[in-house]
Order: sequence, then structure tokens, then C-alpha cells
Amino acid sequence: MLRWYQRKLASRPLLTQAVTTAVLFAVGDITAQQVVEKKGLEKHELARTGRMFLYGGAVFGPAATTWYGILQRSIQLRNKQAEMIARVAADQLLFAPTFIGVFLSSMAVMEGGSPKEKLAKSYVPALQTNYLIWPFVQMANFTFVPLHHRVLVVNLVSIGWNCYLSMINSKK
Repeated sequence: MLRWYQRKLASRPLLTQAVTTAVLFAVGDITAQQVVEKKGLEKHELARTGRMFLYGGAVFGPAATTWYGILQRSIQLRNKQAEMIARVAADQLLFAPTFIGVFLSSMAVMEGGSPKEKLAKSYVPALQTNYLIWPFVQMANFTFVPLHHRVLVVNLVSIGWNCYLSMINSKK
């Protein structure tokens, strides 16, 4: 399985990472609904899982793949620790706030709701929680993980994060 994934990643990196992200975003929502919210299969909201799948594959996967490439090319310093800190700072000060807003707005649109209301209600708590988790994840990611596996690492950690985002997004 790993060899197959590596071949796909080498031949079609953007597509492979988009599909992987779609699946793992859906897994995060399924985890939220079944493990945390304990809805049971009969009350599982397939449309909600579908929205997470669509957002992960069409928006976040391609954006994160592109973003990590930009960081890799743009931030190159002699001091590797300073390089990692600069990449984490760029990621957390530019990408994270932007894509939390994009996520919440996208979900509101797909749900037929108001992006403005969703952002007013959920943006600040989501961003604050982001800053408790992601700087540390990204420090390890940018230090130890090769570029072509960084989105996968983020996606694996994101199972829990997307569980949180899915729950914060679905609060009425």
C-alpha cells in the first residue's frame, strides 16, 4: 500500500494529496459524528460528511500542497532552526487564519447559511484552538518530514482537528 501511495505521489502529487485529504477530512467528520457525538449510523449526516470530503479534496488538499511548496522554495535560511521557525510563523500567521475563514465560509455556503454569521460565531474560537495545536505540529513537520509527505502528516493529525472543526461548524 505504501509503495502504491509513493508511486501515485510521485506521478500525480496534487491529485494524490487532494484525494488523500478528501478521505481524511471525511474520516474526521465520521469520527466527530460517531465517536464524539455518538449519533449512531441511523442519525449520521451523510451530507455533512460529504461537505467535509468536498472541502478537503477541492480546497484544502490542493491549497496545502501548493502552500508547502511555496514555503519550501521561499524560506531558505542557513540556520535550519530559524528556517523552521520562519516557516511555522508564515504558516500560522498567513495560512491558518486564512484557511480557517475559508473553511467556515465554505461550510456556511454549502449549508445554505450565512458566511458572515458563521465567521462571527466560530472564527475566533477555531483560531484560538488552532494556536494551541498547530504551531507544535508544524515545528515537527517542517523539521523532520520531507516536503512530499507534509500534507499527509497534516491530514493524519487533522483527523482530530477536523473532528473539532466539524463539531464547531455544526453547532447551531
